[in-house]
Amino acid sequence: MTRHAIKIGNHPRLLTYTLSVLTMTVWAITAGAADSRQVFSGETHNWLRAVGKLKVPGQRYREGRRSHYVEDCSATLVSRAGRSEADTIVTAWHCLEWYDDLTKPITFTAVSISGELVQREAHRLQDGGGMHADWAILRLRIAVPGAQIVALQVHPDRADPNHPVTMAGFSKDDGLGAGGIALTFDADCTITEQKRSFGDTDCTAFKGASGGAVVQLSDDGEPLFCGVISQGNGAGRSTFVPVSGFRNALNLHVN
Repeated sequence: MTRHAIKIGNHPRLLTYTLSVLTMTVWAITAGAADSRQVFSGETHNWLRAVGKLKVPGQRYREGRRSHYVEDCSATLVSRAGRSEADTIVTAWHCLEWYDDLTKPITFTAVSISGELVQREAHRLQDGGGMHADWAILRLRIAVPGAQIVALQVHPDRADPNHPVTMAGFSKDDGLGAGGIALTFDADCTITEQKRSFGDTDCTAFKGASGGAVVQLSDDGEPLFCGVISQGNGAGRSTFVPVSGFRNALNLHVN
């Protein structure tokens, strides 16, 4: 994926909007790629219960008119080792780009071990501020007990490119994702490139999976959160933001 610097006069909002349109276009192109995903059922990869659906109310102004809508994304519940509950989720910055009405709550919904829906309101703590750092950290109003959902621990380093990763989120495609209803995941993917600010994989994901989890198993088989899904293209490639790109923020906010 070729990346170019873009400058549009002195209008940062216009630049942000342009980047968002480009991202949406990239996700749309992905629909033609081969689908190697599976639908999460809870029978395997049970740790994927930590990946939930994120609904973000937003508003845009076009030609002097304001329009309201809801951004459908994904997010991952994370915590430090040994904690009995978790109140921190990680998603993509662009999922919150148009959120500016604090009277309307952001909601995170995931499925518990017993199969019940767990829903929490969330508020933003810190984010990367643009597509160049497409991550965001949010705090849940009420923590989720580990007896309901086991949060993922954060990878202590960068993901090992010599080991596979799993990418999971609520893709809004009309196939396996069922329009964003089903949690889908692509296991045993390969990291094809990894730098501090981005990583590329051969995983399959679609729009709606933004903000979802990139997970790698440790040598002991423990699932570790190693990145947040950002975007994809039509060449069997999905891009993520490695935890190394925002580790300081994670260390500051994750309980």
